[in-house]
Amino acid sequence: MEYNFFATIARMKYIERWALMRNTRPENLSEHSLEVSMIAHALCVIGNVRYGKKLNEEKAALMGVYHDASEIITGDMPTPIKYYNKDMKDTFRKIEDEANRTLLNQLPEDMKSYYEKLFFKSDELSYEWKLVKAADKISALIKCMEEEKTGNREFVKARETISTTVDKLAESLPEVGDFVRDFLGAYNKTLDELN
Repeated sequence: MEYNFFATIARMKYIERWALMRNTRPENLSEHSLEVSMIAHALCVIGNVRYGKKLNEEKAALMGVYHDASEIITGDMPTPIKYYNKDMKDTFRKIEDEANRTLLNQLPEDMKSYYEKLFFKSDELSYEWKLVKAADKISALIKCMEEEKTGNREFVKARETISTTVDKLAESLPEVGDFVRDFLGAYNKTLDELN
């Protein structure tokens, strides 16, 4: 039997993010997922190295890869709509869960349980999930910074809102504060400054 899971997941490259915003450079879901994956991995490494935690950084990186896979089916729902009110947020969570189940049903039965752990929060990896969600916010903040750096003022308010969210996350997730302090500023540098 032939299964569609990976061919469907590969379509992340066709899902554009920030649909309501004018972008100087469009960002697709594949790019975003890679960045979230790398940041989630780094947050777990920071937790392990600096705070003596025993986080599974490889699993967090994989969760980052698949964290928005449901958008292959739903599209990227703009934040103002997705979080308009509690009912809208709850409804969209159910839609995302159903989309994730649809994707998982494209796998052979003997592989589903492994991938479920990457698509849905599990108790054993709950802290890693929090770091993946934080990495998602940090990635969004980076996008806002990059757009502002090109002179696009469309992202100013989004950056302010997301920056406040990231600051709040740092209060309960010290790894986030460390990443912001140690790495975020470099995203404002030019290529020559990075070298």
